[in-house]
Amino acid sequence: MNAPLLEVENLVKDYALPREKLLEAPGKVHALRGVSFTIEAGRSLGVVGESGSGKSTLARLVMALDQPTSGRVRLLGKDLHALPREALRSARRDFQMVFQDPYGSLDPRQAVERIVSEPLAAQGASREEQRERASEALQAVGLRPNDLRKYPHEFSGGQRQRIAIARALITRPRLIVADEPVSALDVSVQAQVLNLMQDLQAEFGITYMLISHDLAVVQHLCDDVAVLWQGRIVEQGPPGRLFAQPLHEYTRSLVEAVPEPEPPAGSPLATRFQSRG
Repeated sequence: MNAPLLEVENLVKDYALPREKLLEAPGKVHALRGVSFTIEAGRSLGVVGESGSGKSTLARLVMALDQPTSGRVRLLGKDLHALPREALRSARRDFQMVFQDPYGSLDPRQAVERIVSEPLAAQGASREEQRERASEALQAVGLRPNDLRKYPHEFSGGQRQRIAIARALITRPRLIVADEPVSALDVSVQAQVLNLMQDLQAEFGITYMLISHDLAVVQHLCDDVAVLWQGRIVEQGPPGRLFAQPLHEYTRSLVEAVPEPEPPAGSPLATRFQSRG
């Protein structure tokens, strides 16, 4: 059998609290308490849980943006947190991130071409290659090459998230970590972005690790789901089984907390996650 694309092994992350008393050791927040999972190439894992469960901390550790207290993150067999700085910079070609806020994650002072080509520039690519690949990435997400000369404020929220996805695509990564990629978007735009992510996965073979609190988003995009609670994975499995027959009490509470509105037939809310056939 081929090795998994991503292996997370017994990941622990503690944060020290400010010292409250001079003669007492500072307290700790245990953000992650021994998280382990694997993701096979071409598949998608959704990580769900309430605020404070450790989802964003997990994303930062997988992206090697923060150091774990203990544990390992292996991508393509390489321990990311053990790599020297230059080797990690080179390895970043294979993993990129899409952030939650489609405007805050884009520098408003930079043109789209500079924003999208930034990861490629960090790899030492020539300006000609950066421009060519940025144009290809924009077209892959449904935007025009002429948009390279524009600035983020000239686009809608959904278009800005497409730009963020184009930036993640430009190095042709194997893994994209998406932290709440549609939570800041209107309902009618969410489905467009999620369908785009599905299309890109089918076209380029991308593997996603999707961080979300929205069970419907995870069910739409992911092959497997891990439920994170108080820094631990308490249940994992296919979304159809997990949400229909949750085994852990916390998973059941998440499923029961999902609102069940009855929107008018044909409205964006009623149809946003329907299959396109």
